[in-house]
Amino acid sequence: MTTTPADRPTIVLVHGAFADASGFNGLISALEADGHTVVAPPNPLRALASDAASIRTRVAAVDGPVVLVGHSYGGAVIGHAADGLDNVTGLVYLAAFGLDVGESCLSAQEGYEPSLLGTENAPTPYDAPGAPGGPDLYINPGRFREVFCGDSSDELARTMYATQRPLSAAAFTEAATVRGWDRKPSWYLVSNDDNSIPPQLQRDMAARMHAHTEDIDASHTAFVAHPKRVADFVGRAAKDFAKAV
Repeated sequence: MTTTPADRPTIVLVHGAFADASGFNGLISALEADGHTVVAPPNPLRALASDAASIRTRVAAVDGPVVLVGHSYGGAVIGHAADGLDNVTGLVYLAAFGLDVGESCLSAQEGYEPSLLGTENAPTPYDAPGAPGGPDLYINPGRFREVFCGDSSDELARTMYATQRPLSAAAFTEAATVRGWDRKPSWYLVSNDDNSIPPQLQRDMAARMHAHTEDIDASHTAFVAHPKRVADFVGRAAKDFAKAV
């Protein structure tokens, strides 16, 4: 890959559960229009440590600075993946899990008002292929839009439901063993209308990371409905990280 200057790093977008990288289409277009090189590798969604290893391999191959951007479960992945990667200048969380050591995506939510996702996920009757054990998890069709993408159109929500990629229960319950965010600067975009991860949990994770934090009145997938707004946030984060390089 072509080496990039610190103020124009490669942006690596890591999607979360129930989605694939195509959800970043609008965000990619907006970032590229601002002059960024963007990569959006597939997140396997099988197990936290192995998912992070997959992303780490891709990031390590980039010749030049990288900003890692994680959405939802992808935040847990980038926290793991960033550990030991010298070319990562900073981490950006989009309504994402910023786990501490010993926490899982499930345990991090204890003590918070349950999200709609907690009651609207559907486990498969079979074990998740390629995962350590347990079922795959999907979002039920009846309230998919409300849970995941409430500010998107009905038509787009139907497509997102039909193409959703499941998260293994093993990945959702696997505890973090590293926290890359305590050695990298971070920015966090809180989705105020999120029905998948409680907004207060998002704020608390951001505060724990000492992240620069902003709010957006949007659903769990703010980058789908508001790609330019989110691209501006990511771009400003990249410039801020470059100052510390």
